[in-house]
Amino acid sequence: MLSLQLPLQPASPARRRPSLPGASGLMRWGIALDRLPAWGWLALLAAALWPTWLWMGRRVLDRSDDPLGLLALAALGWLVGHERRWLRASPRLGWFALALAGVLLSTAAQGLLPPLVASLLALLGLAAGLAAFLPVGVAAAPVVGLAVLALPLLASLQFYAGFPLRLVTAEASRWLLLAGHEVERRGASLQVDGQLVIVDAPCSGVQMAWLGYFTACAVALYLGRGSRTFLARLPAVGVLVLAGNIVRNTLLVAAEASGKHLSSWAHEAVGLMALAAVCGAIALVMSRPEGTPHA
Repeated sequence: MLSLQLPLQPASPARRRPSLPGASGLMRWGIALDRLPAWGWLALLAAALWPTWLWMGRRVLDRSDDPLGLLALAALGWLVGHERRWLRASPRLGWFALALAGVLLSTAAQGLLPPLVASLLALLGLAAGLAAFLPVGVAAAPVVGLAVLALPLLASLQFYAGFPLRLVTAEASRWLLLAGHEVERRGASLQVDGQLVIVDAPCSGVQMAWLGYFTACAVALYLGRGSRTFLARLPAVGVLVLAGNIVRNTLLVAAEASGKHLSSWAHEAVGLMALAAVCGAIALVMSRPEGTPHA
């Protein structure tokens, strides 16, 4: 009986999916990015803003602006360190998108917009990145406020807003001094009982305003106030700063007009007392529990 035996054919090898060069490397990078902790994302975000840090460092070193912004940066650093155990593993996508947009816009603005504007975009992006990873109990509004205060902007504020603030302060001081003196305002100066007293740049209250708003942001974050409560109380902060600066200027002008020329340390003492009173009042405003009615 005949039997046909067909030759055995070798099994065809299993089909393999075509692979792109470097695909495995990209996948590893993607997995590494997905597993990156919150502090790693924040570090990358801060590193991407190196042109802003370079410009801000130059402003501080050449003394073209007051270094008060370092205090705001230190407060943000303290906040991240304090909340490091409760940072989100997955960021809030809306805030994270704003952070990326801020970084991209600030990078594109280099050389096209003034450095202060480009740096503002960068620090707003940093604040959005912090808001994306900070826990729910930390309000975003005071974080944004500290980021803006970190900019070297006091010299610019003094240039653009200093003179109008001096006019307002001089006019308000004139009304207060009318009770016991003959006062006439001439620009940003006051003629009190025939003696001319100049309301100079330090009397504009720009530094007091910076410290007042810094106090508001720091107290709100420390006490866990919400963004709505913080924003609702900001007008009171502005009123307290303006009132404190007017009282300080009135006391100094009255002393000069009375012939009692105060020494430099006496000027500083009056200014420090007014600043302490304003910051203390702002802290009280921000420390009221949420929902507490105004007195």
